[in-house]
Amino acid sequence: MDRIPEIDVLDHLYKVKGYLTGLCIGGGEPTLHYGLLQFAYKVKSLGYKVKLDTNGTRPRRLRKMMEEGVLDYIAMNIKAPLDRYPDVVRYKVDVKAIGESIRLLRKGGIDYEFNTTVVPGIIGVKDIEEIARTLIGSKRFVIQQLKSEVNSCPGYSKIKPYTKNELEGFRKLVLPYFADCKIKY
Repeated sequence: MDRIPEIDVLDHLYKVKGYLTGLCIGGGEPTLHYGLLQFAYKVKSLGYKVKLDTNGTRPRRLRKMMEEGVLDYIAMNIKAPLDRYPDVVRYKVDVKAIGESIRLLRKGGIDYEFNTTVVPGIIGVKDIEEIARTLIGSKRFVIQQLKSEVNSCPGYSKIKPYTKNELEGFRKLVLPYFADCKIKY
């Protein structure tokens, strides 16, 4: 993909001020970028709210952004139960870092959610329940439907997503673990 210069993004935000109220910073993983904190400061200085979508692998950077007050909302994607993370993401993952990010969000005083994309054959009912046990007492959990038609992962386009009834079954199973539990189709 083409890179969009930061100044172009900030100019656009300046022009649409009043129509938009916030900016979601997502990725890939945005916390990999060293200039993220400074960029968030600039967006906030324009009067926008800032949402961060993260996988939680960089808790120190996440903590710094939270402490600096540049985030209004954080959505952290939980890929799998912690003991299955490396197998599911097919990469060596520092599961302790993910656990630290979970604790940061739960105690950080910034509105947040945890979310998991359910992929048939990879994430099932036992996995969702195990994730819920890890996150028990958290404010919000969102079960996300796999969108195989727009997914960039090879082979996922052939996977038939869970039905709405199956997703509702997941939600009912884990609803007691959270203050709020939703499905995102």
